[in-house]
Amino acid sequence: MKILDAAHPFYRPLWRRIAIVALSFAWAAFELSNGETIWAMVFGAIGLYCGWALLVAYKPVIGDGEKNG
Repeated sequence: MKILDAAHPFYRPLWRRIAIVALSFAWAAFELSNGETIWAMVFGAIGLYCGWALLVAYKPVIGDGEKNG
């Protein structure tokens, strides 16, 4: 079982993948600014994992069998 299934159609648009990674790092920065270093490290790690899975190692699915009506 994968933690994050990057092949899911939800992750197909690039803007969504970038937004997920950016939101994770933004939340880490928010937690760090409030002095919560543990939560900042947790969300930073989530951002790193999402960045790797959704941006670096992402392979788009071609011909996934969707029908147009």
